Amino acid sequence: MRLLNIKFGVLLVVFLATQSVFPQANETNVFWSNLQKLCGKAFAGTVAAAPADDTTFKGKELIMHVRSCEKNRIRIPFFVGEDKSRTWVLTKMKNGRILLKHDHRHEDGKPDKVTMYGGLTTNSGSATRQMFPADDETVKVIAAAATNVWWVDLVDGDYFSYNLRRMGTERYFSIKFDLKKEVKTPDAPWGWEGK
Repeated sequence: MRLLNIKFGVLLVVFLATQSVFPQANETNVFWSNLQKLCGKAFAGTVAAAPADDTTFKGKELIMHVRSCEKNRIRIPFFVGEDKSRTWVLTKMKNGRILLKHDHRHEDGKPDKVTMYGGLTTNSGSATRQMFPADDETVKVIAAAATNVWWVDLVDGDYFSYNLRRMGTERYFSIKFDLKKEVKTPDAPWGWEGK
């Protein structure tokens, strides 16, 4: 009887552990699956929050285009008016985490001096939000961005938002895209011609 109780106890612990681990892992999978659903589509965005002195996004047409989708990598060019220099690159790692990088290009397609910064999720996040604290590569490229935290909110069929907060400062950006209304897909971003 005691052996039976021990076996039952072990099984209960294993069951509870899997219940606490797998639902979290599934959150990442749901987020990734919902992002994959947007492949090939483009959406218009608006500035939801920005510093008062921001001139980068203010008054410009903002378009995100989920242009390239592989099993574990999704690339989303982000157009700011006529500026086609930015692409968000999300990579699903083997451990289930998601890596966000910012691929910045010049008009001739060559990488910008400030490029490939971003961060890796530290946990499974949620089905609608993934957070990316700045990684070591970011600190090498932009020392002041050491406390950056980016996050993406994705509410299926409703909106996608790209967000940045520099912890310990007032620096906060948020751009929200309406997923209920597709827009015309833009031309290739800089460096993507022929792809």
